[in-house]
Amino acid sequence: MILSGKEIEKKLGTDISIEPFDAKQLNPNSYNLRLHDELLVYDNTILDMKTEHKTAMIRIPKSGLLLEPNKLYLGRTVEYTKTQNYVPMLEGRSSIGRLGMFIHVTAGFGDVGFEGYWTLEIFVIQPLIIYPNIDVCQIYYHAIEGEFETYTSGKYQKNNSIQPSYLFKDFEK
Repeated sequence: MILSGKEIEKKLGTDISIEPFDAKQLNPNSYNLRLHDELLVYDNTILDMKTEHKTAMIRIPKSGLLLEPNKLYLGRTVEYTKTQNYVPMLEGRSSIGRLGMFIHVTAGFGDVGFEGYWTLEIFVIQPLIIYPNIDVCQIYYHAIEGEFETYTSGKYQKNNSIQPSYLFKDFEK
C-alpha cells in the first residue's frame, strides 16, 4: 500500500517529517522534493570501488548550470526527511525524465527509520541546464508488513550534506 498525499500530510509530525514542508509540493500519492544548489563531482573519470575518491563541489547559480552527458553528478534535496513505520521511496519526476535527466535511478529504496537529506545520483543523456530549488524528484511511502528493525546504520543516517559512495571493503580485488 502506498500512502495518499492526504495521508502523508496527516502523518506529518508523527511517522513522517519533511522540513521544510510546503503544501504546494504535495501530490495525490507523493511529495515533490527540490534540488539543493550544491553538487559533487568525482575528480577522476575512472572510479575503483575499493578506492576513496576525491570530489569537487559545484554550486548551481540561479542563472542555471549546464550538465554534461556521461558525467555523474551527486546532488541533494533541499528537504530533510525522517520516516518511521513506512518505507520511503524516491523517484525522479516524469517532467525531468522527459528532458533526459535521470535522478536516483539505482537507489530509490529507503529504509524505515531513515533520517537526513537524500543524496541524488544525477545523469543526463544530452546537455541540460538545471536550476537550484526545482522540483526534481518525489518521495512516496509504502506500508511495511511484519516485524522490522529500524534503520540504524551510521553510514548515511542524519547526513547534512551530499554523501559520496562508501568503499566496498568486504570483497577481494
